[in-house]
Amino acid sequence: MAVIRYPGLSYFSNPFEELARMQRQMDRLFGSLVSGTSGATGSGVFPALNIDEDADNFYARAELPGIKPGDIEISVVGNTLTLSGERKADGVENVSYHRRERMPGCFRKAVTLPHEINGEAVRAEFANGVLNLVLPKAEHAKPRKIAVKSE
Repeated sequence: MAVIRYPGLSYFSNPFEELARMQRQMDRLFGSLVSGTSGATGSGVFPALNIDEDADNFYARAELPGIKPGDIEISVVGNTLTLSGERKADGVENVSYHRRERMPGCFRKAVTLPHEINGEAVRAEFANGVLNLVLPKAEHAKPRKIAVKSE
């Protein structure tokens, strides 16, 4: 029996490992293309966002440390909430970083909610690096109580 080894193909010993490696590389490539950045400030990562609801409103809380309220844009169209803005650089120049996890740059995060929002009544408050939004549901999207008549 003859064993023929091809130079440079030794990493194909487990084809599933190679496929997983290629998928990670493609995810990294397309993730940076979609977000327009090569860092971690793309949609889905920054800002961290929690959304919950009750019968009348959605409540959104976004962590935006180090960002001024004037640098945040909020828009609501139909049932889509969009947060965008820019995280400014620290202002420190001519230094060598040992670790840099807070990357400057623009961010944009769009979330589709299950019901339409009354855009005229949205309230926003910003305190201690946390943006709190109250997003009232549109009247036609609120649950209605229907009375049953008997004859």
